[in-house]
Amino acid sequence: MESRASMASSPGALPYYVAFSQVLGLMVVAMTGAWLGLYRGGIAWEDALQFNVHPLCMVIGLVFLQGDALLVYRVFRNEAKRTTKVLHGLLHVFAFIIALVGLVAVFDYHRKQGYADLYSLHSWCGMLVFVLSFVQWLVGFSFFLFPGASFSLRSRYRPQHVFFGATIFLLSVGTALLGLKEALLFKLGSKYSTFEPEGVLANVLGLLLAGFGVVVLYILTRAKWKRPPQAEEQALSMDFKTLTEGDSPSPQ
Repeated sequence: MESRASMASSPGALPYYVAFSQVLGLMVVAMTGAWLGLYRGGIAWEDALQFNVHPLCMVIGLVFLQGDALLVYRVFRNEAKRTTKVLHGLLHVFAFIIALVGLVAVFDYHRKQGYADLYSLHSWCGMLVFVLSFVQWLVGFSFFLFPGASFSLRSRYRPQHVFFGATIFLLSVGTALLGLKEALLFKLGSKYSTFEPEGVLANVLGLLLAGFGVVVLYILTRAKWKRPPQAEEQALSMDFKTLTEGDSPSPQ
């Protein structure tokens, strides 16, 4: 029994998949910075370079950090549940703040240049992802960190929270791919089909983005890698079941 429990608490392949996801995520961030530095002039809060703040912040916030926030419950399997919840929530806060900086950067840049806002599919998807991320965090905080929510409400909402978290993450990856393609077409135009070095580098970046999303989703969907319930969680679950069946809870 003990050996079986220890195997369930630390599945052998999980650390390798998590490490692989982090390598992919860091490569995505580094290659985004390289693309902006080599072909877009770098990053600054002035002139045309202000726009470049947008893709870097969105990739760091809504892709890399959001993906890591989803993996918290797979990585920290044996820590106290509340500690894991706080870390999960904080990573989402950091992701949201960084994404907000990226959003302000692009709107401010468009205002200064006299460009239209929110006309492309990328911008529509981006605003949808940003709003959904904020709503998801607020609802999650209300149910899982705010002390007012009952155990029964948390249990009923948890599957929806997990589903929408993964969905928003995948939408973030898809939106980043749309923005990457849009940026290449705006600058390269017909030259994109001639295997320009910038286009090749950006295509590799797109594959890395997709790879990061797939690996994170794979880790999340493996049932045997889910965080095992701790002793106090099992006690709460048993007491709740006893109460709903009309019996008195155990004095222990």
